[in-house]
Amino acid sequence: MTSGIDHVAIIGGGFAGTLLAINLVRHGGPRATLIERHAGQLARGVAYSAAHAEHLLNVRAGNMSALRDDPGHFVRWLQARGAGDARTFVPRRVYGDYLRDLLMETIAADPTRLALAQGEVCALTRDGAGFRLTLAEGREMTADAAVLALGNLPPHTPPGIDPSVLAEGCYREDPWAGDIAEGLCDDDQVLLVGSGLTAIDAALLLDANGFGGRTLALSRRGLAPRRHADSPPVQPLRERPAASLSALVRHVRCVAGEQGWRGAVDSLRPVTQMMWGAADAATRARFLRHLRPYWDVHRHRLAPAIAEAVDGLMARGRLTIAGGKLVGVAPDGAGAIADWRPRGQDGVETLRVARIVNCTGPQGDLLRSREPLIRQLLAAGMIRPDTLRIGLEVDAQSHVVTADGCIDDRLYCIGPMTRGGLWEVVAVPDLRQQNWELARRLAHAQWVGGEGL
Repeated sequence: MTSGIDHVAIIGGGFAGTLLAINLVRHGGPRATLIERHAGQLARGVAYSAAHAEHLLNVRAGNMSALRDDPGHFVRWLQARGAGDARTFVPRRVYGDYLRDLLMETIAADPTRLALAQGEVCALTRDGAGFRLTLAEGREMTADAAVLALGNLPPHTPPGIDPSVLAEGCYREDPWAGDIAEGLCDDDQVLLVGSGLTAIDAALLLDANGFGGRTLALSRRGLAPRRHADSPPVQPLRERPAASLSALVRHVRCVAGEQGWRGAVDSLRPVTQMMWGAADAATRARFLRHLRPYWDVHRHRLAPAIAEAVDGLMARGRLTIAGGKLVGVAPDGAGAIADWRPRGQDGVETLRVARIVNCTGPQGDLLRSREPLIRQLLAAGMIRPDTLRIGLEVDAQSHVVTADGCIDDRLYCIGPMTRGGLWEVVAVPDLRQQNWELARRLAHAQWVGGEGL
């Protein structure tokens, strides 16, 4: 039996890392240090710090409490500020304020239990039973256990684009890095590669920042997120409805005929992780290849006000969403010539664009990551990709699986990077459950020893 866990280093101060730190204090767990490399993203992450003031959550406030044991916590916080009620779709920046307040209140209540550190962790190495963390500027710290709360990895450059041959500023790999409307005029065209939630955000951001030109959002199938709508309560499922993907599709279609497609999708929420866990690797791969785009646009919906804004842009000819494949991109002065093949057609269309924005959304292929910490952990054999290469491999208790298939009883991972084992682990309800369970295990490990927990 190893010695108890007295100090936990949490690497990543976005939603998942912040909530774990808060829950450790609330559960009476070990001391924690929450490490975030970007000061402005502490307790906010990219989702709640880089958003425009008009970007809204895509879930009503009543389902957004950060605390598993207090479902009304966020709503009470909103009401105390006159900012909404349980049915409000709240600006994402406001939700970031909520998380920050909760973190600061937790620290103020017991300053000895939770410390904050700013800096980029570029190496994590074994130090006896625990770890030594090396930050980019040379600082070091030790911890008995470490938790990777890295959020989403940046998207990969889409096939057909070589940023090195394009003029500076023509290709934007990150919609949240700087002003994507900077330097554009109303005669310009913008190509968004992707048509999901990230592309919707980018289109609204272009409009909010004064771009009056035309935008094409291009994805393989041309699917866009559906809108939320008022609907009657849904009876959630408590057991798996089908053993195969084809049977599941038939089940959803049947339920949709009775309760509408929103009800059919929502009824699966309690059993989604169960179904994913019971599926073999081949079934999971088939889901990702054939059904994931349809699942995403029905599962992750738009607030009604956002859907109306998107409809307005499309009605005015300012935004087009199309299905097709990007064939290639060539430089053209300060802009680019983009060749793309519309879905279901053989011919290629050509579009001159002033800017290309990568909106393909977060990726999880560790082997393509440029993050120094991930590269170091891979090289040291301390982590390995999951079989689908959409994250890193963990066990059911959030322990990281090493390159040789062993369980590391002191290294954990939470958040979107664990989607390979859980799939549904990007929304607040799933993240707060994962956080709650890990915080309880770490609190237990503080007293009985860390091995096997």
